Amino acid sequence: MAYQIDTYLKDFSSYIESAGVTSFYAEMLTVFINAFIFILLLAFLDKLLKKIIVEVFKVFSNKTKTSFDDFLILTNFPRYVGHIIPLAIFKWFFVELLDNYPTTLYWLLKVFDLYVILLILKIIRSLLRTSRDYFQTKEQFHDKPLQSYLQVTMLFLWGIGVFFFILEIFDQNAMDFVLQLGAASAVILLIFKDTILGFVASIQVSINDIVRIGDWITFSKYGADGTVTEINLATVKVQNWDMTYTTIPTYSLISDSFQNWRGMQESSGRRIKRAVYIKQNSVKFLTEDDLKELKRIQLVAPYIEHMEKEVVRSNRRHEVDQSIAINGLNQTNLGVFRKYIDAYLYENPAINKDLFLMVRHLPPTSQGIPIEVFCFSNDKRWENYEHIQADIFDHIIAAVPFFNLEIFEEPSSKDITSFLTQQQDLKG
Repeated sequence: MAYQIDTYLKDFSSYIESAGVTSFYAEMLTVFINAFIFILLLAFLDKLLKKIIVEVFKVFSNKTKTSFDDFLILTNFPRYVGHIIPLAIFKWFFVELLDNYPTTLYWLLKVFDLYVILLILKIIRSLLRTSRDYFQTKEQFHDKPLQSYLQVTMLFLWGIGVFFFILEIFDQNAMDFVLQLGAASAVILLIFKDTILGFVASIQVSINDIVRIGDWITFSKYGADGTVTEINLATVKVQNWDMTYTTIPTYSLISDSFQNWRGMQESSGRRIKRAVYIKQNSVKFLTEDDLKELKRIQLVAPYIEHMEKEVVRSNRRHEVDQSIAINGLNQTNLGVFRKYIDAYLYENPAINKDLFLMVRHLPPTSQGIPIEVFCFSNDKRWENYEHIQADIFDHIIAAVPFFNLEIFEEPSSKDITSFLTQQQDLKG
């Protein structure tokens, strides 16, 4: 074949010389014309092969059950593979065509080798992207930072690619270049500090299961409060509840403190922890008439009746002087109110009774006595959770006056005006 091409080129050059062109220019024209024609034919062959290979892949992927080959098509793997045959023909032909031009052939082969390195990197990148997209369709890999692993691998491969690029361009010996590179390692580490930190952090995040894609996190330092949508080598992307996006350096997930709500999302309930503040001067001992009136409240009536018996039994045992309410054991409106809230929560179908439930009395403050509700809703969805919480405290606030209690509230300008008016009326 090589002999036939050589014969063809000589005949072509002789034909041009017969038209009156000198042998030097005839040889040059022979090279340029044949190179141009061959490149056109090669470009056509390249497009044809790519189209054939892509169609074959499509037919094959339609007949297989796995979706891996579908992702190969989407990442242009068949197109990259289609370049291999034309490249092999290209090298073979130009070696024969430029046999008499060693310098030109030398640089052409150097460019060819560089392109081959680039093509290999593209094929490997296509396979890695295909693997990432395929594994993201699997439930067990859905929340893994596959993008980070892809970026780390591609960074390593591009580093190897640049290494071979430099060796090819400067005709360097691999071992000599590695030794020179070692001397500059400190500078390289400084340049790629963030990348190295991100790489280490992404591995720790994955191994320790600190954050997954889909987790709700709150990171006050960066103003992030929403769902993690992407974890890559350098950053974690969070879509906030106001539909904005916040990017967080990956290594910050290791070095700083943040809140991950996954535990709540995976549990069987969402915590409600809120208090109402009762005026301290509205708390009092209950008289018989008060108790009789409060027994009409069905949820708390059994408790009042039970405590009445306990009060009578205790006071008789200790021969208490009951002419003064402070002596002995007596019920208070605040204590009955707490038991009412407790009974109300146990009757509420929106509250998970299997989880911790408590109504507690916190230390008094300048705003009053906090009565805190601590329980868990059955529905963890934010909107429904807020509705459940609001309904509970709407009811509690509305129930306060039935126990002759008052909720503390800072006085408004209207309250002050009303007070001053009353004082003036009293003086008048």
